[in-house]
Amino acid sequence: MKRGTIVLSLFIVFFAIMGMNGCSSYNNMVGLEEGVNGTWSEVQNQYQRRLDLIPNIVATVQAEAEFEKSTLEGVINARANATKVTMNVDQLTPENIQKYQEAQQAVSSALARLLVVAESYPNLQTNASFKNLQVDLEGTENRISTARMRFNESVQDYNTQIRRFPRNMWAGLFGFDQKAYFEAEAGAEKAPDVQQLFDK
Repeated sequence: MKRGTIVLSLFIVFFAIMGMNGCSSYNNMVGLEEGVNGTWSEVQNQYQRRLDLIPNIVATVQAEAEFEKSTLEGVINARANATKVTMNVDQLTPENIQKYQEAQQAVSSALARLLVVAESYPNLQTNASFKNLQVDLEGTENRISTARMRFNESVQDYNTQIRRFPRNMWAGLFGFDQKAYFEAEAGAEKAPDVQQLFDK
């Protein structure tokens, strides 16, 4: 009888410890996942900030010059396509991140072409609105770079925690899956120098 009581007590203690560990692990993983959610939202906010600048840039360029139609259409179309590619944190697979990056890279390329062509228009180079938009765009590119870095850091923290033993067992049980990183494009470790495009 005494042995049975000891065994029962050990089982109770074991399950109590496991229960506390499970609760602690779950709460920790929720906190880390929320960190990923927050940093992903910031990535999207900064990209949206850039998309919001585009209509003003296009309007300013059109008002000042007989600008090349194909260049403006390229920017407008890239912006329209980028607004269609949205996802929440539950959809952060490598394939979805790749699609998101490709859409945003198309915007970057279209804007770069527009800014290079703008060098040929002296009126634009002296236009205060255009210069202010240039500064806003440069600041936004820097914010995008910072937001991507913070997102990757939060994903690394989250992925590391859910892969560690014994938390990996709880992660599988509660459905915490690994998140994909925001992979840098070639040369994307450095934010584009918009000013340099104007100074050439």
